[in-house]
Amino acid sequence: MRKKAAPETPSIQSLARGLSILEAVADASEPVPLRRLTDLLGIDRSSVFRLANTLKQHRFLSNPDGRKDYILGPAAWRLSRKYGRSMLLTHCHSFLRTLAAETGETAHLAVREGNQALFLDHAVAIGRVVTVSGQTGEFVPLHCTAHGKALLADFTLDDLTELFGTAPLRAHSKRSITSLDRLAKACIKAAVDGVVTDDGEFMADLRCVAAPIRDHDGLIIASVGISAPITRFPKVRYAESSRAVMAVATQITESLTP
Repeated sequence: MRKKAAPETPSIQSLARGLSILEAVADASEPVPLRRLTDLLGIDRSSVFRLANTLKQHRFLSNPDGRKDYILGPAAWRLSRKYGRSMLLTHCHSFLRTLAAETGETAHLAVREGNQALFLDHAVAIGRVVTVSGQTGEFVPLHCTAHGKALLADFTLDDLTELFGTAPLRAHSKRSITSLDRLAKACIKAAVDGVVTDDGEFMADLRCVAAPIRDHDGLIIASVGISAPITRFPKVRYAESSRAVMAVATQITESLTP
């Protein structure tokens, strides 16, 4: 005897309407007036206002420049950012494992967080007695790390000045970049070469190679690279390692394209 299908759980009408408002505002290229939301939902204006105002109170919507029209608020953007990073982490882990296996070194995934790079994930090469410890969840400077410079590859001198200000950059080793002019030149080189190195600039006993990951609009959203003790990573390995890192960065970039 065939079992009866379980009845579908009814939706909460007010929640559904609130989500419809969020979708409408997110899809719009300009602030959305209450009138358009009222037409969309087909209910009275006061009910739509209460729904929109509740979303505003929880910062999912806001009114730009004192206007009564609606745009997405900071809570919506934070949620989107968290989802994007979670998706990126899950999506990229297999690529990190491949890169670590191919190069025999620890591979990392990083994103920019203000004027620092944040390591989201890493994969350690199997069989290495001495490895670079995983830095997942740790922050490192942008100006003197391979990942940081890869994340800044599209920055101009004006962009860097806006980000860092005009004070000298902190030296973490004798090889650290400490001026914005030098950093701007390093960014240009990173953009042209598609890869960037860190020759003991942050940690004197460590060398790294990293490349930017771009979204479907060509914007840099993350970086991928490898790190190794300087004793095991002579400069003659740069070319081969750079090709491997760039290949994985390209694969990730292409896999993110719709």
